[in-house]
Amino acid sequence: MLLYNLAPGHPVAERLAAAPGMDVGNYQLRQFPDGETYIRIEGEAPNKAIVCADLSSPDQKILPVLLFAATLRDLGVEHITLVAPYLPYMRQDIRFHPGEGITSRYFARMISAHFDRLLTVDPHLHRYHSLDELYSIPARSLAAAPAIADWIRTHLDKPVIVGPDSESDQWVSHVAELAGCDRLVFSKTRLGDKDVIIDARNAEKYREYSPVMVDDIISTGRTMIEAAAELAAAGLHQPVCIGVHAVFADDAYHAIQAAPIARTVSCNTVIHATNGIDVGGLLLQALQER
Repeated sequence: MLLYNLAPGHPVAERLAAAPGMDVGNYQLRQFPDGETYIRIEGEAPNKAIVCADLSSPDQKILPVLLFAATLRDLGVEHITLVAPYLPYMRQDIRFHPGEGITSRYFARMISAHFDRLLTVDPHLHRYHSLDELYSIPARSLAAAPAIADWIRTHLDKPVIVGPDSESDQWVSHVAELAGCDRLVFSKTRLGDKDVIIDARNAEKYREYSPVMVDDIISTGRTMIEAAAELAAAGLHQPVCIGVHAVFADDAYHAIQAAPIARTVSCNTVIHATNGIDVGGLLLQALQER
């Protein structure tokens, strides 16, 4: 397998590059003085290639990735797999207001036009049942739940898995089953981009437990902050917060640090100080299965 690592320094990309049997392709990728992208593939182009890319903050990164794939294709590469530990543009999945773009679909079309296969970890499937509803290429979503459950079993005593909202129930149920513990899911009413109301009824019976809040994305952090406040009001211990993707927009991380939260841990799909759960093995195994 030949890998082009477009995310040097990313822990998942580095794990893939260091795997036995993985060859790493050399390339040049830089910006011209006017900001345009220069790409050169060094050596003979392979028949099949893997491209690993960090697509967090996607608007800054996606064009070079697409141009890189186009260059490979132009040089004769017949099959290109995109490994994107974090898959962006899953938020806008319907037209909430007249005139809005359904950008999840447009982004999927761009990726599908340049790549032949997609591997990612726990994309934010809310109104979509699978990536097949969006992508016209084979697109596989790998679950971080087993790695999260392993971390919980190793680090916490008497945990109860808490979902801060109904959208997180899919993660909470799976993780709780794998970790062999109870689960508790709250309901959420969103008042705006950063304002939410959390209903934490039935939390009181878990006062002697170690609450663990699990969600796929920590973005503004407001949902987890409000849920932590409700847990505190119910007399529970401060929770450990676990997120698959540590997006942390604006001041979200500082806000979480100031909240009644014992610790925040994330998977290493997006580079962040909270990274503590490795999912590189999931992606490597998926690549080796083919």
